[in-house]
Amino acid sequence: MKSIFRTQNLIAALAWIVFSCAWTHVFGQTGPKDFFRITQSEIIWKEGANGVKSSVIYGDPTKPGIYVVRNIFPPGIMSSPHTHNQDRYVTVIRGTWHTGTSANWDPSGTVGLTAGSFMFHPAGGVHFDGSLKEEVEVQIIGMGPVTNDFLYPKEGNFGKPHKLD
Repeated sequence: MKSIFRTQNLIAALAWIVFSCAWTHVFGQTGPKDFFRITQSEIIWKEGANGVKSSVIYGDPTKPGIYVVRNIFPPGIMSSPHTHNQDRYVTVIRGTWHTGTSANWDPSGTVGLTAGSFMFHPAGGVHFDGSLKEEVEVQIIGMGPVTNDFLYPKEGNFGKPHKLD
C-alpha cells in the first residue's frame, strides 16, 4: 500500500514539475524585460485598405505573446464581417465605434460605443466594426498569434458597410 501511495505522490510531483516548467516557458517569456513607454507622437501608423490606419504598439500579433494594436477608421469605413482565432479586448480611444455581432454587415444594427467604452471579442465570434460618421480610434489587446478570417473575401477587409443577405 505504501508503494502505491509513494508512486502516486511521485507521479503527482513529476506532473507538477512538468506543468510548472511549461507555465514558466510559455508565460515567463511574454513579460517585458524592462519598462516600455511610447508617447502619442512616437506611434508609427501604417495606412491600409480604404484609409484604415494601424499601429502595433507592443508585441507582435503574428507571434506568441501579448500584443497591443491601435486602429483608426476613417468616417464611413468598417471592417467586413470576420472572426479571430483568439479572444480580443477592445477599448475606444476616441470617436464613436460602431459594432455589429452578425454576418450581415448591416450598419443599422450596430451598437455605438463612445470613447472610454470597452468590448470583449470572443474567439470565433462573428463581428464587424468601425466608423459611421467620424474618425474612430480603438486599442486592441490580445494574445498572438492571431488570425483574421473574413467571411466575404470579395467584399474586402474594410469598406462601406451595406446589408448582406
